[in-house]
Amino acid sequence: MKSQDRGNENKEKNYIFIDKAVFFPKSGILAIGDLHLGYEHMLIESGISLPENQAKEIIKSIEEILLKIKSQGFSAKKIVFLGDIKHYFGFDHRERRIFDRVLEFLREKFEDKDVILIKGNHDKMDYSGKKMKNYYINEGVCFLHGHMSFPEIYDSKVNTIVMGHMHPSVTISDKANVKREKFKCFLLGEFHKKRLIIVPSFFEIIEGTSVNEYAEDYRDYFSIVPKKVMMNCEIFAIGEKEIFDFGKVKGLN
Repeated sequence: MKSQDRGNENKEKNYIFIDKAVFFPKSGILAIGDLHLGYEHMLIESGISLPENQAKEIIKSIEEILLKIKSQGFSAKKIVFLGDIKHYFGFDHRERRIFDRVLEFLREKFEDKDVILIKGNHDKMDYSGKKMKNYYINEGVCFLHGHMSFPEIYDSKVNTIVMGHMHPSVTISDKANVKREKFKCFLLGEFHKKRLIIVPSFFEIIEGTSVNEYAEDYRDYFSIVPKKVMMNCEIFAIGEKEIFDFGKVKGLN
């Protein structure tokens, strides 16, 4: 396990891992994974006692990331949400209010055209006024959710694919397998001869799917990326102050 310098924070890098997001300095694009707005209400309805602060926490996290980008001498010009922005498959008025509150905040930081919303498998209702896209391509980087494939993402001009959907995490345990802890993580690999970056869920409560279990439980139909590719991805686990390189997924199994 090697400690990374805050997720490749290097001016020569094409991308930088910052907390749970990935930033592209050249284009100024910040990409954020699944928000699942409304998930908190689902838990409350199921009987779990939680404060209703999902929107507040998401806004706070984005503000902190934007400050970190600025502190490194960069500027975030666009923000891309990689699908599953909402959680309920149908309409929910509380979820809509959270969605509107987050968008209101984003419009204080970005022009409306620079807030890119990708459609995920949970985004059956488009609260954005039909602005959601199946994918977004900019300067050789294709952003999409990852549950559906589109011919355009494999174009020769695309050199990097960035997706969410998988909610990757990694489970760390002691030698006796008594103490276990799960960390969100990025996956970095190669898919169709293109760099592949899989971003973790942005919502803190959703820990994610442990990559430790991919060898036995991964099913190719769940994502556009097959098991063979997933097993060869590099794991970058998100710690409190650092991002750690855990090597390849197949090395954990």
